[in-house]
Amino acid sequence: MSDTEHVVLLDEDGREVGTAPKSSVHGTDTALHLAFSCHVYNRSGELLVTRRALGKTAWPGVWTNSFCGHPKPAEPVLNAVHRRAEYELGITLQDVRLALPLFRYRAVDASGIVEHEICPVYTAVTDDELVPNPLEVVESRWVHPADLGSSLVTTPWAFSPWLVLQAEQLHLFRSPEVRRAS
Repeated sequence: MSDTEHVVLLDEDGREVGTAPKSSVHGTDTALHLAFSCHVYNRSGELLVTRRALGKTAWPGVWTNSFCGHPKPAEPVLNAVHRRAEYELGITLQDVRLALPLFRYRAVDASGIVEHEICPVYTAVTDDELVPNPLEVVESRWVHPADLGSSLVTTPWAFSPWLVLQAEQLHLFRSPEVRRAS
């Protein structure tokens, strides 16, 4: 990660309050900042999940949604989604839709690194073959959404906390085979 990359800092109401180097915002006292997540499907209805590269600062080696990222200052979020799809997975996206515009979370990984983001969630489709960037993705799989939902219920610790929260809001737990524990 380059020290010249900056992220957008936000106040508690989600208003921009400045920028900071990306390298400075993922630590034990992470400021609230703007991010996004994307869930990519293929034409068969399978969902792409990826395993974060082992060199990632937060949640290294953990399975997560298709990809995530941060818009650059003054960059429209949708442009950032397309940019990161190409960078992380070597794919172009079609039918990009905003699924969870107000998603927000704070989570702490085992090493004490904090994610604290307002993170709109998108869904998209691709027909492309994946060309994962090894700095971002160590493994990837196309899975049936209901199977992912079942795995998230039985082994949530194996996945990023944002994927678990997003999947619940995207109703991946609602298939007949999956019964969310109360």
